[in-house]
Amino acid sequence: MARRLLKREKGFTLIEVLVVVIIVAILAAVGVPIYTNYVKQARASEAQSAIGAIYNASKMYYQDTGEWPNDIENQLEADGYINLDQSLLLRWEFEIIGSNPITSIQAVSTSEMKGGEGHVVTYNVETGEFTGYGVLGQQGELEQF
Repeated sequence: MARRLLKREKGFTLIEVLVVVIIVAILAAVGVPIYTNYVKQARASEAQSAIGAIYNASKMYYQDTGEWPNDIENQLEADGYINLDQSLLLRWEFEIIGSNPITSIQAVSTSEMKGGEGHVVTYNVETGEFTGYGVLGQQGELEQF
């Protein structure tokens, strides 16, 4: 009789396996959205960094010429105020909005970005805040753009 009991204890029951599968599914359901939010934030931080560089270059351009630039490629890059990496320009298109003074700078993702095209990141010059794709809102949640 003791041999029978030992044979029955070699393995997991179906219930035990199902419990483990359910626990793994719950952890995945919680972890996957958190991970995707971090990926969005990382992609948006690339645009935020470039927007900051564009704004600083615009301020230098204004100090030198007395006018705010309205074109990144023809004014800032051509005159040597900024040099944006070509791979960055493949993933994002940048635009200066407003001319005297600049009101905001906007980045829109292209089809080359792995996260998809059409995602917008905007920097408001007056408030100094970023809004849009991958940016944490006031409640600490990502804005849906």
